[in-house]
Amino acid sequence: MRIAILAIGKLGRSPEAELVKLYAERATAAGRSLSLGPVEVVEVEARKPGKAAEALSLRPHLEGAHVIACDEHGQARASRAFAAEIAALRDQGVRKLAFLVGGADGLDPELLAQANGKLAFGPQTWPHALARAMLAEQLYRAVSILAGSPYHRD
Repeated sequence: MRIAILAIGKLGRSPEAELVKLYAERATAAGRSLSLGPVEVVEVEARKPGKAAEALSLRPHLEGAHVIACDEHGQARASRAFAAEIAALRDQGVRKLAFLVGGADGLDPELLAQANGKLAFGPQTWPHALARAMLAEQLYRAVSILAGSPYHRD
């Protein structure tokens, strides 16, 4: 199952971009034997300002994907539950899993309504660059858990 982090805006050459790249590469390498990956990061820019324009930029990347929107009103998941959800989707035959990270104002309501699920990183407000890094790290952690690597909470 291919996994994509689809995000509005480009991080450029920042510490957060390096973290996202590092964890996406680790998740890709660890997930090969589990039929998980590659984990790709797709950054898109909207041609016009606003959530509707951002949604238009994201839509071409969503075709055929099971979509999970990162949203403050979503469900927070423990790492093991997150890993189990990813494994269940893979086992159900999902071929592409896409995580959406919106712009500064969040995701378009229509796009949110069409998502298969919503993921929250807790009640705090996080900068979008950090949200991407946290998502990439959790994807790596999920793959590691599924691979049977020792988990620090056990």
